[in-house]
Amino acid sequence: MKLHIVPARTGAQWFKLGVLTFFKQPLALSGLFFMFMAVMTVLTLVPLIGNVLALALLPGATLGLMAATEEAVKGKFPMPTVLLSAFRAGRQQLKSMLILGLLYAIGILLVLAISATVDGGKVAHMYLEGGSISNETAQEPAVQFAALLGFALYLPLSLLFWHAPALVHWHGIAPVKSLFFSLVACMRNLGAFTVYSLVWLAAFVGVGMVVAVVTALAVGPEAVSGIIFPVLMLMAAMFFTSIYFTFRDCFEDSREATP
Repeated sequence: MKLHIVPARTGAQWFKLGVLTFFKQPLALSGLFFMFMAVMTVLTLVPLIGNVLALALLPGATLGLMAATEEAVKGKFPMPTVLLSAFRAGRQQLKSMLILGLLYAIGILLVLAISATVDGGKVAHMYLEGGSISNETAQEPAVQFAALLGFALYLPLSLLFWHAPALVHWHGIAPVKSLFFSLVACMRNLGAFTVYSLVWLAAFVGVGMVVAVVTALAVGPEAVSGIIFPVLMLMAAMFFTSIYFTFRDCFEDSREATP
């Protein structure tokens, strides 16, 4: 396994490849993404352990979407079973992926626990129980600071786990080592990841604003939320499609070269 250092402009290329690849197999990739979201949502409905279980399975589920993108790149039609790729690669790989998922769940819970020391657990309660915060509560300085603190703590956590599932699955790296290599890869390619993040942020904001304005003018303001949600979900599916390319370009593939 060899780390590649890519120029900052590669971040925009990752965005482009994600969108183009999505439109090669739009039905399959969007369908798999919605299946992924549905499973995560159903798990969160399980009392007490549902949210923790969903967090623990998230790295493996994300790997499944990356594997689906790889299939699309090869010109194949990704089947639903590809979502289980992380859990069908052998006993050792399965054990490593479950450990990685457990570490991710612990990391998220630690972030929420730290934020709870600021606002008394209001943000953590909303996240874990799927509730909502009233406008009055959301305007409380403590709640706003807790949300900002949680986001600041989540950023390094996301860098640790960004490449980790793929490193465990495709390179057989141990879970803890995969976290280290993921963080190093993201930091060494920080320029590309910064561009990648900004382009996606601009895309979400831009598409959201355009859809909202067009819908409000053509149908009416009351229809905006009903139209904009599925559009943003499709954008999210494209985003998850693009994640595969961030990994592919940061690490040399020791397997058979991908066309």
